[in-house]
Amino acid sequence: MSNSSFPTEFLLLAFVDTQELQLLHFLVFLGIYLAALLGNGLIITAIACDHRLHTPMYFFLLNLSVLDLGSISTTVPKSMANSLWNTRVISYSGCAAQVFLSLFLLSAEFYLLTVMAYDRFSAICRPLHYGTIMGSRACVKMAAAAWGSGLLNALLHTANTFSIPFCQGNVVEQFFCEVPQLLKLSCSDSYLMETEVTVVSACLSLGCFIFIVLSYVQIFTVVLRIPFEQGRHKAFSMCLPHLAVVSLFVSTAVCAYLKPLSISSPLLDLLVAVLYAVVPPAVNPLIYSMRNKELKDALKKLIQRVQCQHQ
Repeated sequence: MSNSSFPTEFLLLAFVDTQELQLLHFLVFLGIYLAALLGNGLIITAIACDHRLHTPMYFFLLNLSVLDLGSISTTVPKSMANSLWNTRVISYSGCAAQVFLSLFLLSAEFYLLTVMAYDRFSAICRPLHYGTIMGSRACVKMAAAAWGSGLLNALLHTANTFSIPFCQGNVVEQFFCEVPQLLKLSCSDSYLMETEVTVVSACLSLGCFIFIVLSYVQIFTVVLRIPFEQGRHKAFSMCLPHLAVVSLFVSTAVCAYLKPLSISSPLLDLLVAVLYAVVPPAVNPLIYSMRNKELKDALKKLIQRVQCQHQ
């Protein structure tokens, strides 16, 4: 195998060509990144510091915020640095790290969202047994299973992708390294194993999605039978943020990975990648805090405590 089949570096897709627009891209991404850091950081700190939020629902939300922080930190800082320094280069090891970390964090996030759906189902459809079903040990095991499954999925995809020779050059048509774009650079007859791993992962993801849908069908069936409006409102307040996050995650991922090749273009791929890799980590904290009174109160107390310390 020739050395040219395994390049030492890759060239990422630049958002814009002119220096002024590159600076604008840097500032926009910086704003989104800081919003994601602030929002997720506040949620993590509020849940960790407020003992009233030490419940299964908020334990999983804390894990989700950690995953969101990790996923946006994997892709956005490198893109900002490239715009600031007017370069497109990413090293071979840096590209492999981006693929591994993004797959690990995004996969773990989807599996965690599945676990969170089960938590909502248990709280609303099995309230008398909720304490037993979602005990602290069970919650830790479920979260560990989500993280572990994401890690295994990332290891398989990364190992398979980077064992394939890249015969079509080293220009990645995306602002970060992702598997579909890297496979376009591979020899046409060399990615059968990666395709098989992708099919297995897709089947697992489809199973998780079906589980989430069935859980919410049963949840809404039970909620609509609640005779008191206050009870229905509380149940909806618990479920709607999670459902909104799942919808945002699934819709953007489907657009990224299942769109027809006939409508694929570098610009469209770029916009879709921003939607699924950049927007959700910044928006998720806002979604969860909008309708959640307990979280709002914890965040207010946290901000007030910080203000008092600085006075």
